[in-house]
Amino acid sequence: MKLSHCQFIDANIIMYAIGGAHPLRDPCRAVLKKIQGGLIHTAADTEVLQEILYRYFSIKQLPTAETAYSTLIEICDDILPITRHDMDLALDLLKKYPPITSRDAVHAAVMINHDIKKIISADTHFDLIPDIRRIPPD
Repeated sequence: MKLSHCQFIDANIIMYAIGGAHPLRDPCRAVLKKIQGGLIHTAADTEVLQEILYRYFSIKQLPTAETAYSTLIEICDDILPITRHDMDLALDLLKKYPPITSRDAVHAAVMINHDIKKIISADTHFDLIPDIRRIPPD
């Protein structure tokens, strides 16, 4: 499935938007308003959902986990599964771009395999991957 009309949304956008005081809180909230207003079409993968659950459950913030999870489900046009094909490409990306994390290599692989060219993220290491254009929240 090709989703070139969508932008991938990273978990950190949701986390900064609903989190405490931070320089990226207001920019991330502005991004979410644009998405909710239909100005930006987004996709994510199941690993973004896992990332949200892991973070908030590990710090014992169940209500925040539910809010972040529900927000992502609500705003995304598509939540993509992670396949063996994605994982094979993630491995290749990790070998080619060692500074990226395994989780973000999975996101990048899903994006590439679904023809998603842009990611809304605060994580600058996505800038290392030439097939992807990172859109910073600010």
